Amino acid sequence: MILKRLSLATVLSLSVVGCTTAPNTLAVNTTQKIIQHERNKADLTTKVFTLASGEQLTYTENNAINAEPLLLIHGFGGNKDNFTRIADKLADYHLVIPDLLGFGDSSKPDTADYRADAQAQRLHELMQAKGLASNIHIGGNSMGGAISVAYAAKYPDDVKSLWLIDSAGFWSAGIPKSLENATLENNPLLINKTEDIYEMYDFVMYKPPYLPKTVQAVFAQERIANKALESKILEQIVTDNVEERAKVIANYQIPMLVVWGEKDQVIKPETTALIKEIIPQSTVIMMPEVGHVPMIESVKETAADYKKFRATLKDE
Repeated sequence: MILKRLSLATVLSLSVVGCTTAPNTLAVNTTQKIIQHERNKADLTTKVFTLASGEQLTYTENNAINAEPLLLIHGFGGNKDNFTRIADKLADYHLVIPDLLGFGDSSKPDTADYRADAQAQRLHELMQAKGLASNIHIGGNSMGGAISVAYAAKYPDDVKSLWLIDSAGFWSAGIPKSLENATLENNPLLINKTEDIYEMYDFVMYKPPYLPKTVQAVFAQERIANKALESKILEQIVTDNVEERAKVIANYQIPMLVVWGEKDQVIKPETTALIKEIIPQSTVIMMPEVGHVPMIESVKETAADYKKFRATLKDE
């Protein structure tokens, strides 16, 4: 998911587009300008990296190159702009925010491995190429949380801390009632038609920030175009349990902040108890009246909690 803060002028300009089902060129161009405006406010520059496999990862990066790197990993159906709203609140860190393979502007190979280990390896390749692979901090939301765990388990000597935001991958906790009857053909996380995205925002977020339907419709078309691949990715990740890999984090005593929205309908808030059991050194923060994406729903509080966590780490 992607949500942007909108100025009054932008909202008014979008409201006159009048398109809620099939975005026209004006709606698409306006949405792209909003996205770029938000990246500019957060001092984020868009770049492209070519993996050894030949596939490309698109990512944004800020200019805090003398600070310790913070790799931020989006969730299923999202992209790098999931963290654009909060990026300016994290300007003290060297931010690297990729589109995972299969999402956003990155390559979308139909037959790739999209499980956590494979995605973590691609991100490590990116960070190595940038000379940032050692002494990094990692944050991930939902699927991005599972990838964060996999990354730390594969490269534990390189990871200084983890920040899990409503993390996937701890499937022993079970699934919420809201998804008990979900299938790959009928799933609130997949977009088949424009109207589905309106319902998805309400499902994923408890109090979604305002976003005109014209903008949502543009995002819906991107998700609809990628639906077949997203179904394959979803099938892979829902069976990819990272709990054994999480034990490596516990053994290496990697500091970890776990943040969870109490109103999360996507992944059970009770998952935090399981994470705490596996990784005793983790710090858990529950956020009231927040759903699955705190970094979008509660920007200031989420950023403040993370900065407090970072302040507690040694050598900061």
